[in-house]
Amino acid sequence: MPALKPPLVWTRLQGGHSNLTFLIEDADGEKAVIRRPPLGELLPKAHDMQREWALISALGPTPVPVPAALGFCDDLTVTGARFYIMGHVDGRPLYSADDTRRLVPESRREKLAHSFIDVLADLHAVDPDAVGLGDLGKKDSYVGRQLKTWYQSWMASIEPAKFDDPRAHAMREFLLEQLPEQGPIRIVHGDYGLHNTLTGPDHTIVAVVDWEISTLGDPLADLAYALNQFPDPSDRDRQWGDAPTVPPGFPSRTMLANRYAARTGRDLSKLDYYIGFNRWKSAAIIHGVYARYMAGQKSAEGVDLDGLRRRIGEQLDLAEQAVGRLK
Repeated sequence: MPALKPPLVWTRLQGGHSNLTFLIEDADGEKAVIRRPPLGELLPKAHDMQREWALISALGPTPVPVPAALGFCDDLTVTGARFYIMGHVDGRPLYSADDTRRLVPESRREKLAHSFIDVLADLHAVDPDAVGLGDLGKKDSYVGRQLKTWYQSWMASIEPAKFDDPRAHAMREFLLEQLPEQGPIRIVHGDYGLHNTLTGPDHTIVAVVDWEISTLGDPLADLAYALNQFPDPSDRDRQWGDAPTVPPGFPSRTMLANRYAARTGRDLSKLDYYIGFNRWKSAAIIHGVYARYMAGQKSAEGVDLDGLRRRIGEQLDLAEQAVGRLK
C-alpha cells in the first residue's frame, strides 16, 4: 500500500474472535489495521475476510460508522489466506465491567448507550440492495432458518453432553408456531455489542467491527440480541456477572427499545418474542460448548463445567420469562 511507508511496526490486537488482527504503524506514524483468519486448516465458510471487506466497503458511505476500507488481498500465495487492511479508528471495545469503569465515566454511559442503539438503527435503515449487499444472504425467514440450525445443534449435543432439557424442545415448538411475519430484509450484524463496537474518546460509537457472521435477515432479531446485554427492572434473579453494561449509569433495556422504536418507527409489540428466541439460541450455543467439553474435544482444565451447565438452564429460564410477557 503506497500510503504506508516501511519499516512497519506490528502490534497484535486482542479480541476479534480467533482472527488475527494487528495494528500497523509506519515510519511516519501513520496507522492501519490488518486482519486475517487464524493459522491452520479452516472450515469452508469460517473466518470470511471477503464478507467483512464487502461490508465495510459498502457501508463506508452510509451513516453507519465503519473503518475505512483500504485494501483487500485474495491471492493465497502471499500469506496463505485472504486478508484486508482497514483504517485505524481511535476507539476501544468494552469487554468487561472494568473496561467500562476505566474508559467511560458514569455521567457519559447514557450517551454511549444512546449512540450504541442509534448506530444499530442506522444499520437497519440501510437498504442492502441499494449498497450492493443484496446477495449477502438468503432473504427467506431468518428466524426460521436460525431455529432449524440451532435445534439441530441442540439435538446433536444431547448425547455428548449427557444432558437434555425438555424446555428446549417446547420452546422451539412455541417459537415455530408463533413465528412473526418477517418485515423488510435488512443487514443484521449477528453479534452487535459493546465488544464489537469501538467507543471513542467522546464516549460514542466510532466504529462497528467484526462483521464475519453478518447476513440478511430480520432486524428485530438483531435488536433483541443487542438489548439482551442490558439489564432491565423486568428481569428476575438475573446474574449479570462482569458484563460491560453492569456498572450504573446505563439506561434500561426498555428505555433503549423505546429509543429504537422512536428512531425507526418499527412496531416492537412482538419484541419479547425475539428476546425469547435469542435466549433460546444462547442456550443452544452454550449447550454445544458444554458438549464439546464433556466429549473431551476441548480441555476442561480450569473450566467451571457445573456453572456452564447452569447457564444453559438460566438462558431457558429467561426465554420463558420473555415469551411469558407476550400478550
